[in-house]
Amino acid sequence: YEGYGPGGAAIFIEVTTDNANRTVAEIRHAFSRNGGNLGASNSVAWMFDKKGQIYLDAARYGEDTTLEAALDAGAEDFTREGEQYVVTTAPSAFHSVQDAIKARRLEIDSAELAMVPRNTVKVEGADAERILRLVEVLEELDDVSKVFSNFDIDAAQLAEAEA
Repeated sequence: YEGYGPGGAAIFIEVTTDNANRTVAEIRHAFSRNGGNLGASNSVAWMFDKKGQIYLDAARYGEDTTLEAALDAGAEDFTREGEQYVVTTAPSAFHSVQDAIKARRLEIDSAELAMVPRNTVKVEGADAERILRLVEVLEELDDVSKVFSNFDIDAAQLAEAEA
């Protein structure tokens, strides 16, 4: 399922359900109660690329060592996000890159296939609070496996909203 949240942020939702009618009703209700709109199929999917993402602890490994292991394994991208390194791969190379990183004796914190936004939308003020609430409500639904979005919220406002 997919749609738009407050501030024009795109939201892509992966679900596993035995009752599609119930699930779509719950998701539509969550969107309408939190300032969003459930969209038609492929209304926002084109804004995301399916990628493998592998997370490693930045405090345990040097950046050069980790970067070299990732690139030698065939990774597409390597970034640092806070206290973690994020290795991005094509879905077809996801498992082989994980295996190559493990072969270098680097411990992987977590790994997932994710919908990575092609670009982000800056969301501020009340819209930022509402989009965070919408994502929280969606993630709490029983049939929802994962929620992906393209919003970007200022770190200070994000910390304030989480407090």
